Amino acid sequence: MTVATEPFSVRMEVRVYEIDPQLHLNGGFYVQYADHARFACVEAAGVSVQDLVGGGLGPVNLETVIKYHRELRGGDQVDVTCEWEWGGGKTYRVRHEFRRSDGTVAAEVAHVSGLLDLGTRRLVADPREAWRTRASRPELLGLA
Repeated sequence: MTVATEPFSVRMEVRVYEIDPQLHLNGGFYVQYADHARFACVEAAGVSVQDLVGGGLGPVNLETVIKYHRELRGGDQVDVTCEWEWGGGKTYRVRHEFRRSDGTVAAEVAHVSGLLDLGTRRLVADPREAWRTRASRPELLGLA
């Protein structure tokens, strides 16, 4: 029997200065919230972003898709999840769900990402292994 585990999540509060003229969270902040959740997940997995970049590797987003479901307004509490999906190539996916405090899904952000070799400016061939070898808790990165 497989026991489902909850995805990594961080709670954030929508700040007034992030609100657009329609009085809901400005679209650009969804990407920033997703970035914050992803880097918090990476750090919780034991990967130092500073060491990663110092070692010549940088995570990059190649595609970002936002799906809006419900408004987020000033003062709302939102839990942003982070789930990693791995294939066999140079890219991987990271999916984020934005859940209001009542559990309602407000939005989804999905990235196609890779690890850039900062010297050659090319994606590394096996990002899965590059992340796994640096993580003390690889299960948070979907690498159990």
